[in-house]
Amino acid sequence: MRPERIEPGPGQESVWDYPRPPRLEPTNAHIVVKAGDHVIADSTNALRILETSQPPAFYIPTTNVDMDALTPSLARTFCEWKGEASYFDLAVGEQTITQVAWCYNHPTPRFAQVVDHLAFYAQKLTCSVDGEVVDPNDGSFYGGWITSTVVGPFKGGAGSQWW
Repeated sequence: MRPERIEPGPGQESVWDYPRPPRLEPTNAHIVVKAGDHVIADSTNALRILETSQPPAFYIPTTNVDMDALTPSLARTFCEWKGEASYFDLAVGEQTITQVAWCYNHPTPRFAQVVDHLAFYAQKLTCSVDGEVVDPNDGSFYGGWITSTVVGPFKGGAGSQWW
């Protein structure tokens, strides 16, 4: 059974007000992704994907990403809305982290704008929006970023598969 929607306060959004199928929108929020002290991505030109029950996923243009720190992974997943996702591993100094980012090289037409953009897992890196370090989405599949501006409950944790 799906839990009750949390009523958003001033300046907040409820993920239960996000649409299905998801909506894609630009954001000028300052997005930073780090591995330790190494900045992997820094952008004020990202896209947000907003989907019912999930915190926003931020897609950063590859021009704002240190692509030298990333190597393509063999991992693939499929999204009913966006198509096939490809993954990237991170190697910075002695640190290697698998599947830290994903992209859609050939998304469905509705999400064509995400070509040449990467999304990152806050479960594996330090990610921030306008200086606020985000909390990662529960679980290991969804890559949404939880900030003080969104309220849930959020899909991704144990027992939420069928929400």
